[in-house]
Amino acid sequence: MRLTAFTDYTLRTLMYLAQHEDRLVTIQEIAELHSISKSHLTKVVHQLGMSNMVETIRGRNGGLKLNLPPEKINIGDVVRNAESDFDMAECFDRHSNTCSYSGACILKGVLSRATDSYLSVLDAVTLADLIAQKNSLGKIQLFADKKIKRT
Repeated sequence: MRLTAFTDYTLRTLMYLAQHEDRLVTIQEIAELHSISKSHLTKVVHQLGMSNMVETIRGRNGGLKLNLPPEKINIGDVVRNAESDFDMAECFDRHSNTCSYSGACILKGVLSRATDSYLSVLDAVTLADLIAQKNSLGKIQLFADKKIKRT
């Protein structure tokens, strides 16, 4: 299973916001840090705002901040909210399934259990867990000269 870029950027955005809870963060700052499109990141931030995980503050001195403490943001919920589906194979969608094995296939059950296990692992992790070891990740700061430095 592979996460979409949208989900990847969602997780990166949340991690960055959790590391910088002491201030507002801009979309531009995150986009530059990860070398991603500002317009793509705006869509990510919009969904995070709709899910109530992130507060967006408009205006000249606006920005983003977590709306919930990192320990209240469950990574399984984040991934479920960001991903469009978890269909591992064609047979998971009854409307488009053309597999001739569908009636007696064991593989679908195996893949379903694998997806459940995958999500179960994510359900056991919070945003706080992801940033707990700041020494290994480093607190990332973006300087005015647009160079990234780890402290």
